[in-house]
Amino acid sequence: MKTQIEKNEIATEKELFVKMVIAAWDAQNKNADKLLATLSDEQLAAETAPGANSGIYLLGHLTAVNDGLLPLLDLGDRLYPQLEEIFLKNPDKSGFEIPSIDKLKRYWNEVKANLATHFNQTSSDEWFTKHNAVSDEDFAKEPHRNKLNLLISRTNHQSYHLGQLSLLAKK
Repeated sequence: MKTQIEKNEIATEKELFVKMVIAAWDAQNKNADKLLATLSDEQLAAETAPGANSGIYLLGHLTAVNDGLLPLLDLGDRLYPQLEEIFLKNPDKSGFEIPSIDKLKRYWNEVKANLATHFNQTSSDEWFTKHNAVSDEDFAKEPHRNKLNLLISRTNHQSYHLGQLSLLAKK
């Protein structure tokens, strides 16, 4: 049986780990904002490499993925469900009408702000509970498939696409 001191140490370690993960998430968002502020509309409209995704598609994709965190983390419904078909279920240049760059930037900022509000209200213990893409049975076998791990995965995903977007700065 754990002593109260051991329980407090575990709680403190959980809080520290959650703070580290959210700080990494925030850093990626700041990097994205900084990059987006430097790219012109023409640069965002360009492909990151010949035959690759355009910058505007990647902005929409990242916005849609981040918006999808709301239902996955049980924080509410997507703010922009219409982005899922365009940016998650289909590739770039698939014929769907893409929102304007200004609109996508506004969506990006609104999703980011909404998530930040929710993240700041989520307890450390809650971050270690299952997310909505894992069943109770699977979570019992694999407790690492928790909300915090999902945020780590999404932070890495965002970092990957920011690397692609940074190629546009050189164009």
